[in-house]
Amino acid sequence: MLEKRFSFSLLFDKLLSDTTRSNVEKAILIIALSSFIIHLIVIYLVKFDFITVPYSSELLVNPIAAIYTPFSFILIYEVYLLIYYLPRSITTYIAKQYEIITLIVIRRLFKDLSSLELSSNWFQIKGDLEFTFDLIASLLLFYLIYLFQIHGKRKFNTLASLKPNIEKFINKKKIIAIILVPLFFIISLYSFADWSIGILDPSIDSSGFKNINDLFFDEFFTILIFVDVVLLLLSFFYTDQFHKIIRNSGFVISTILIRMSFGVNGLMNTILIVAAVLFGLAILSIHNKYEKNNLMSTNSQSE
Repeated sequence: MLEKRFSFSLLFDKLLSDTTRSNVEKAILIIALSSFIIHLIVIYLVKFDFITVPYSSELLVNPIAAIYTPFSFILIYEVYLLIYYLPRSITTYIAKQYEIITLIVIRRLFKDLSSLELSSNWFQIKGDLEFTFDLIASLLLFYLIYLFQIHGKRKFNTLASLKPNIEKFINKKKIIAIILVPLFFIISLYSFADWSIGILDPSIDSSGFKNINDLFFDEFFTILIFVDVVLLLLSFFYTDQFHKIIRNSGFVISTILIRMSFGVNGLMNTILIVAAVLFGLAILSIHNKYEKNNLMSTNSQSE
């Protein structure tokens, strides 16, 4: 039994310790910077006809589009941070989901910037209109995440008697986190391979090549839905408090709305993303009111 606990703890430390996080951060930053420079070089090589590519791509037309590549690696790091915070805090884990989808919107803005049509018919051009919606949505999402983090940091003392159960719950979340690290690594490799095949042979029906902005993340949020459901079911073993069950259920719905956004384009995509974060914020805000009320009731009974 002690040997199992030791190996489990060792594996968790190898994958999700503070030291590992620091090393991953440094590696990603180096890769992001290198990829940005390489992308810029390729754009200018294509522009001056030093090399030719067998397909047309918005990412190889304008130097601004080169920002798309380092942002993709930053998103990979955010995925790692999401797994890192999963055993530590549910609200921080959910906030990371919101940060990831917001960064995806920001990344899309950089890609669309390279193909904007500056004219007096701005609101009649579909691409320019979608860019405007994303611009407004990114500001709104930024503020909603700020509010979510404020509500997530509010601590109440109503769970002091449940510490043994919380420790058991945290250990189970650590197991889930350990499983997610290699799983997401495999999915990312598969998505990259699928996308690469689409580039090398455009005649092949490659889903990754068709919708590059959704590459990896549609599968990513599909898995997160199952993770959220598992967390919801596990929470039943450690608490029967109505507001906590509703909070965890609401987070599942929020993740589903984000996943649904990958199935649509344009304004509907933006609406679903904003609605997901807004719903999660509302759920957490109401949950905190329940916690505050329970704390006040406990204090009044002890007096």
